[in-house]
Amino acid sequence: MQDFRALTDLSAATRREALARLATEALPAPDARPAAQRGVNLHCHTIYSYNGYGHSPASLAWLARSEGWYALATVDFDVLDGVDETLWACELVGVRGAAGIETRAYLPDRPETVFNSPGEPGVMYYVGMGFGASAAPPEAQPVLDDLRARAEARNREMVALVNAYLAPVAVDYDEDVVPLTPTGNATERHLLIAYDAAARRHYPQRDALVAFWADKLGMSAEAVDAFLGDEPHPHDAIRSKLMKQGGVGYMAPGPDAFPPLDSVIGAIAACGALPCYAFLDGQSDGEADMAALLDGLVERGTQGLVIIPDRNWNVDDAVLQRELVGRLHATLDLADDLALPVFIGTEMNKPGQRKIDDLSVPALASYADRFIQGADLLHAHTVLQRAHGAGYLSEWARGWLPERRERLAFYAALGRNLHPKAGRAPTIPPELLSAGPDALLAHAW
Repeated sequence: MQDFRALTDLSAATRREALARLATEALPAPDARPAAQRGVNLHCHTIYSYNGYGHSPASLAWLARSEGWYALATVDFDVLDGVDETLWACELVGVRGAAGIETRAYLPDRPETVFNSPGEPGVMYYVGMGFGASAAPPEAQPVLDDLRARAEARNREMVALVNAYLAPVAVDYDEDVVPLTPTGNATERHLLIAYDAAARRHYPQRDALVAFWADKLGMSAEAVDAFLGDEPHPHDAIRSKLMKQGGVGYMAPGPDAFPPLDSVIGAIAACGALPCYAFLDGQSDGEADMAALLDGLVERGTQGLVIIPDRNWNVDDAVLQRELVGRLHATLDLADDLALPVFIGTEMNKPGQRKIDDLSVPALASYADRFIQGADLLHAHTVLQRAHGAGYLSEWARGWLPERRERLAFYAALGRNLHPKAGRAPTIPPELLSAGPDALLAHAW
């Protein structure tokens, strides 16, 4: 417990010291099971946005090594703040590691279409995978600065709306919300924690606290008492009533709420990372014809697909489950036809979400090798991008491997060969890189 607290502390120095100590004193032996039996999580949110278990990049790297994961990638909303820590931590403990960003973008040419952001036409969740550093090149920095600024502006506007409704309970964004995150990149769940804490301060007696929330949420006292624990928490019941569609704090996004998709894709690519569409479940108008959607996205520069498998099979309704699994499989087959790598994960941005997907379940088992292929590709891409700027989208890659399917096969094969060694990044001699892909694959790593 003490180690976990140190690994999840808001101080980067504390986390770094704790992981360095653990890596020296108690590093678990590498897991020798086949990759698909160990699984991957390439979509873990961290404390740099929000993690439902309080995980930092350092604690996730330790978790991955301790539990024998095959690969780990972190993804945070709107910022690259956790990239350097992720890559350092994974290298220290000997885990295939990568990092990304998730954000929302607007499609001005399709303003009426709902894609993967339910009820929000024209808006698209989009992901960049495989960044080599937290720092961005000059051509990408303005877009990243804009993402951070827009997210903060939305939060502040939401706080003003919710404060007015919850009076006399209120939060101060700078004093109550910003300190909950390492770099001030707050999410709705941070706001929820701050409001829960503020209500407890104003109503220290349980009966009064329950009565307050029952009145403001339009719920029975019994229902509130059932979900309201003893500590501040990002309760879904409060979020749905106050911040989601129909809530007092919800702001329907217009054309200017998020940056244009093409600028987001351009910034991700300028950083040497892979622009990726985040598949939801195939039920929206925009996802109903995934072939057309993916063709259009590839033309815009999309290079991969991000999927949260759990939401596509782990449902109680058997009829709905069959439909969702069918749509998932059809989308995976389309990605294969287009030679798009697939990156899966569980998010972990909500308490109760699983830590890693079970690739043995019937809905996923036949695609397990594809998911491992995505992890291998991302690992090799990250290593080459960091060492020589020779990632998946680089001039080196396009020169030697002009076809997308060739690049996919090469980076996946190299990623399998590049076995992580604790405390040491793979060394890529420049002369080996100059000799081309075949020489890299033939090398005894």
